[in-house]
Amino acid sequence: MNHNHPVFTDNDPQSELVTLNLGPTHPATHGVFQNVLQLDGERIVSGVSTIGYIHRAFEKIAEHRPFYQITPLTDRLNYCSSPINNMGWHMTVEKLLNIQMPKRVDYLRVIIMELSRISDHIICNTIIGQDTGATTTFLYLFQFREHIYEIFEEVCGARLTTNIGRIGGFERDFNEIAFAKINKFLKEFPVALREFENLLSRNRIFIDRTAGVAEVTKETALEYSWTGPLLRATGVDYDVRVSDPYSSYQDFDFEVPVGTSGDIYDRYLVRNEEMWQSVRIIEQALEKIKLEPKGIFHADVPEFYLPPKQEVYNNMEALIYHFKIVMGEIDAPKAEVYHAVEGGNGELGFYLINDGGRTPYRLHFRRPSFVNYQMFAPMSEGMLLSDAIINMSSMNIIAGELDA
Repeated sequence: MNHNHPVFTDNDPQSELVTLNLGPTHPATHGVFQNVLQLDGERIVSGVSTIGYIHRAFEKIAEHRPFYQITPLTDRLNYCSSPINNMGWHMTVEKLLNIQMPKRVDYLRVIIMELSRISDHIICNTIIGQDTGATTTFLYLFQFREHIYEIFEEVCGARLTTNIGRIGGFERDFNEIAFAKINKFLKEFPVALREFENLLSRNRIFIDRTAGVAEVTKETALEYSWTGPLLRATGVDYDVRVSDPYSSYQDFDFEVPVGTSGDIYDRYLVRNEEMWQSVRIIEQALEKIKLEPKGIFHADVPEFYLPPKQEVYNNMEALIYHFKIVMGEIDAPKAEVYHAVEGGNGELGFYLINDGGRTPYRLHFRRPSFVNYQMFAPMSEGMLLSDAIINMSSMNIIAGELDA
């Protein structure tokens, strides 16, 4: 934040600047956060970002909840790709408990996480188009987010806040309907994505509104601890799936797209290419699953994996185990662990300190939107207001992940 600019008020008779509250309820902010801007005409002179409007104290709540009851909290961080949050948390606990996962479970998780990534990027790139006036592309591609939700619904019964999976795997195996919907998506989505690119990528108006706007150097991005598509758009080849593989990502062949200038156009291109790579990864995962034993959807860890509901309803031992697991009555190791996954907006990390009690002694979420957003106000200085709004869209700041 550059504080060299004098901050005037509207009541100052010598001032020609206007104070504008962009948010927390303005539709252009795409979330519940605020930027207090000083405008000289339509050009931003300075600004201050504020958050805290939906603060829900998730980290403090987590200190009073057993492991299983924390999963629904992670749904509400980046709710545009909540399964990635769920599985990132489950993998953190599995690291604490030293649980080894079957390959088939890893591949099933990869399918869900990559579908989530596509869903997240659909939202960001269609909104960039919408904010440049391209409503057609927004409405056309957005329908495929609905198709992804239908897959989630078939797997776990939920759509947006999924609470999908379990510590140790999934609650149930994917049925044939789920696999059929995944295959249908893989057939239809690439056609639509190509049409989306044809409408925007070489569109003169779209390029004029995005190319060269909000450029960020790789040095500045690293200084601000950016990760994810924003960092990769500046030319830094960093992806958690490659640098520190989890869920058997090392078994997959895919590319990490990078940009050059870090501008809005590069961010758009990086996310588009990541959707293509996600399709490629899902196709590989479906082939790999065929080589694994059928019917395996969780690790053999009865002390921490919830027993099937049918057994809980009819077997006293299963009911007791279910109660003890949910209420955190089974001892867990005293340890500190950190686990990160590649979320839709960058490195999503979970730093867990466990003291052997029923609940975490401390749990910290590394929320990429929170880290990325700190740069918005400095970036906006000297920018036109209309460009600043598109810049905000391209940063894909999700309020739940920004302000947990």
